Amino acid sequence: MNKWDERFLGLARHIAMWSKDPSTKTGAVIVAPDRRVLSIGFNGFPRGVMDHPIRYENREEKYKIIVHCERNAMLFCRESLAGSTLYTWPFLSCSSCAAMIIQAGIIRHVAPQSLNERWGEQVQMTLQILAEAGVGLDLLDYPTEQINEL
Repeated sequence: MNKWDERFLGLARHIAMWSKDPSTKTGAVIVAPDRRVLSIGFNGFPRGVMDHPIRYENREEKYKIIVHCERNAMLFCRESLAGSTLYTWPFLSCSSCAAMIIQAGIIRHVAPQSLNERWGEQVQMTLQILAEAGVGLDLLDYPTEQINEL
């Protein structure tokens, strides 16, 4: 892994810790071709929506309202994302986020290699549509304990 990928993936990992979701903390960093950070995001409830811990415990309710880290990063960016790279921690984007990544013009996605079988079908769809759209994908090897410690 090159030093810039390691740095930006480390930043995504740090940003993931800002999430209030006790079960899954995710972080995203979007970087311009000249290595400027364009935006960051972590998973959480929409602005102005009560983020009480009880809401995070109710998975059904949580999944209906949570905003994924990639989406937050894209929504808060004030520049074009065309030609940029997205870094996510601790795993690859879901297929719905991947569709938005493609539409935004992001051309590369970097994430840790993750063996989370729970999301197997999602991962396969993400891999398929990123490949079809020509978005480069780099899944980097990280020790499992580093991925799972969040």
